Amino acid sequence: MSDNTPQAPRPTDIIYHRQSKVLEVAFNSGERFEMPAEYLRVYSPSAEVRGHGGPMMLVTGKEEVAIERIEPVGNYAVRLVFDDGHDSGLYGWQFLYEMGRDFEKNWADYKERTAKAAKGGVGRHPGK
Repeated sequence: MSDNTPQAPRPTDIIYHRQSKVLEVAFNSGERFEMPAEYLRVYSPSAEVRGHGGPMMLVTGKEEVAIERIEPVGNYAVRLVFDDGHDSGLYGWQFLYEMGRDFEKNWADYKERTAKAAKGGVGRHPGK
């Protein structure tokens, strides 16, 4: 019995641009996405951010965060190690693809949520 499930796009190139703090990921589908480190940090697939079955946590104050290391995990993911010490999220190929594909929508949602939180004293740039 053959599996006709389409394969998720797989990365062909992953480049971190340290100066701009942007992760560039090219996929075998021909698509290429550029994602800021802040975006990848605040949308981390870790339980710390995603919660344990509850709503996604709002992570703030990460506008200056950088990626220190990119560690391969098998042939299905990478672990991004951020300079704020966060390193518990595994960024699988499907997750990275969806993060790139949905960047505009996700980023607009994040900015809206942080703007609402800022009214309560916590926003994207706490203490500013």
